[in-house]
Amino acid sequence: MSKYVKGDMTPVVPRRFRPVFFMLVSCFALWGLLNNMTDNLVPAFKNIFTIPQEQAALVQVAFYGAYAVLAIFASILIEEFSYKKGVLIGLGVYIAGALAYIPACIHQSFEIYFVAIFVVAAGCSVLETTCNPYVISLGPEKTAVRRLNFAQAFNPVGSICGILLAQQLILSNLNPATADERAAMPAEQLAEIVHNELFWVCAPYVGLCAIAFLIWLFFLRTKDEQGEESAEEQVGKKDSAKGGIRVLVAALFAVLPLTVLYFLFPDMDKVQWVLCGTLGPIVYLFLVGDYRAMLFSLLSQPRYWCGVIAQFFYVGVQIAAWTYLNVYCCKELGVTPATAATYYLISIVLFIACRWVATYYMKKFNPAGMMSLFAVAAIAACAGVIYLPSDILFSIGGLGFSANVLSLIAMSGCMSLMFPTIYGIALGGLNQRDVKLGAAGLIMAILGGALITPWMAGIIGDADSCWLFLTAGMDNTWDTNLGTSSAAVRASFIVPAICFAVVLLYSLIFRKPTTSSDK
Repeated sequence: MSKYVKGDMTPVVPRRFRPVFFMLVSCFALWGLLNNMTDNLVPAFKNIFTIPQEQAALVQVAFYGAYAVLAIFASILIEEFSYKKGVLIGLGVYIAGALAYIPACIHQSFEIYFVAIFVVAAGCSVLETTCNPYVISLGPEKTAVRRLNFAQAFNPVGSICGILLAQQLILSNLNPATADERAAMPAEQLAEIVHNELFWVCAPYVGLCAIAFLIWLFFLRTKDEQGEESAEEQVGKKDSAKGGIRVLVAALFAVLPLTVLYFLFPDMDKVQWVLCGTLGPIVYLFLVGDYRAMLFSLLSQPRYWCGVIAQFFYVGVQIAAWTYLNVYCCKELGVTPATAATYYLISIVLFIACRWVATYYMKKFNPAGMMSLFAVAAIAACAGVIYLPSDILFSIGGLGFSANVLSLIAMSGCMSLMFPTIYGIALGGLNQRDVKLGAAGLIMAILGGALITPWMAGIIGDADSCWLFLTAGMDNTWDTNLGTSSAAVRASFIVPAICFAVVLLYSLIFRKPTTSSDK
């Protein structure tokens, strides 16, 4: 506990690293913005292309699939070269993907958008795999978790900007015509409507290229700043020619299997497509001796691989809980989806505020201990969401608040410190070489969002779910519009409770701080 006592004046970010650190913070905000803006493409594409919900949801498969597939490649990139090159390539890939929205708009093609979204997310995957350990390296290990929490605090700021951009530019410019009305339109009229809608889909993504390019120029011109490397790490440096070949081969192992499967089996289930795609980079690790040794070294450390599991469940609960917050509010309060979105914004604001507060107090308290308290509070909030009444307690500006909805909002505050804290704990004690590959595993855990969300959806949309015993006696009248009942939507929040229990277990088992000398 001596690391967290009052009076510790160790700077979170040493002065010489601050310019690079604050530019990295802008990258955290950028991918937060893209994550939440892309979420809104699901309903947008459903209307624009008049496609089923399941096909529109492929947007999320493309986005989170790219995170899982490209993370190992990104770790090899920064291992063979540097964090700086990882940031440059990540931003470059994002810009290429965003510009691909233009031909997708011109050809009015959902398939081109699918590929473009995958490329955009591939850039985000490289950025996130690079920036998290980059931030950790910019100062002493004793302040690493605080430093990462501080940088991550700007991620939800970007998220709010993404939600607002999507509402103001994408969703507000959708034509209100229904699928039947669109089907009855002359082809020329429909094409003009679709073109206008897709133009506003493209506008924010292409516009953000300018910001991404300015960040790219900064890193191109700046020195590659990071903490001092050990003698072992210096010896492990590769020559640039050999490193370039390894990076190229790693890229082929990541992209080639996906490309072959995409064209040979166009009707293949896209979740299976992504899972198959992740095998290529893993096979590459086993084929290359030193990477195989690094992988086995990571797998020999429970602090790390248990952290990957905890991160999988945390990311799953964050995405699932926020995805169905709207449905819960609509069902329990009887509000419209637009009004329910306001509760989502309140939840994000609370998430940001709690992350800032938690980051401040980490200089006094053990981050793992704090996370265990937040996890307990999150489980209690889940119980409130399931069991507390929906009677309005008070209203603010015409917005009603009930005990169960307050619990739902509070859950976001409890989640605030979990991602960066799990990340920092899992990588604690690793040398810089293992940290780079270790970061890839923690980013691949983002796949939890694509797998846990359907689990929660299965309970929400099943009138006979086995989990309904939790809400026996509650109203199980089926709402055909929302596709759920009060009993079912409440029972579904057992999934977040289980996920938070995994995070709690991890924080209790690995609550003791570690140092780079620990094995």
